[in-house]
Amino acid sequence: MASTIGKLIPLVIAILLVSTIGWVLYQVYDSATKIRHTASERMGKKNVVFTKDGIKVGVKDIQNERYVDKTQSWVVKAWKLSQPNPDDGLQQRKK
Repeated sequence: MASTIGKLIPLVIAILLVSTIGWVLYQVYDSATKIRHTASERMGKKNVVFTKDGIKVGVKDIQNERYVDKTQSWVVKAWKLSQPNPDDGLQQRKK
């Protein structure tokens, strides 16, 4: 009877050791999955999406950019029109 228990103790210790290592590895995998999911959500809020091909970055507020571009073009046109044209002075002097 003692020899049977003596043979089972190493088996029980091995099973406990393997199951402990398996549990630890599962916890590491679960934590890594949660971290990846959380990071993906946060980056998604900032218009950065992870794909199989790489990272895709979205553009925010395109309407606002178009408005700013149009406004800036009008400002540049007004600025250019307000500046004296150096060619006008030369043409007037020649006449």
